[in-house]
Amino acid sequence: MSPVSLGFIAVGLSMDAFAVSVVSGTLIRQMRVRHALVIAAFFGVFQALMPLAGWALGGFALRRVEGWSHWIAFGLLLFVGAKMIAETFWKGAEKTERDPLNVYVLFLLALATSIDAFAVGLSLAVLNVAILAPVLAIGMTTFVFSFVGTYIGNAFGHLFEKKVEVAGGLILIGIGVKILLPHIV
Repeated sequence: MSPVSLGFIAVGLSMDAFAVSVVSGTLIRQMRVRHALVIAAFFGVFQALMPLAGWALGGFALRRVEGWSHWIAFGLLLFVGAKMIAETFWKGAEKTERDPLNVYVLFLLALATSIDAFAVGLSLAVLNVAILAPVLAIGMTTFVFSFVGTYIGNAFGHLFEKKVEVAGGLILIGIGVKILLPHIV
């Protein structure tokens, strides 16, 4: 696989994580470097591990997962996005429920945004491509994009307060719809 193709794949796969990181950054009130590192690490590690898992499972998983992986990603993003929107209107919503640093929330978001990386890993296995370079490129690119995205969201998100949280929830749902639409149209 050429370095240019690998670069395009890595950037393409990191875009969903970047968008979610921007949304996450809007929710952090007192940003620290460690916050951005945690978010970037979750997304980067998941984006690196999923193609590795897809590659390892190869054709076996391809037949079983390709028909419904888009529904899983859509469901997870819909759940998190709808919850985020609903919590902006609930007066008694706990801060931890909207905390983008909550391990449960990070796990769901990282899983949902990395399912397409699993499919890429399956494709690489079918094409008989060595997996180390793609895993490293995808993981590192996603880490950097997510780190920067968290800071972008934090820097500009507080200008619009709850509107940004609603927009963030809608963005997550939109990403889920984007993943789902090609499979139902």
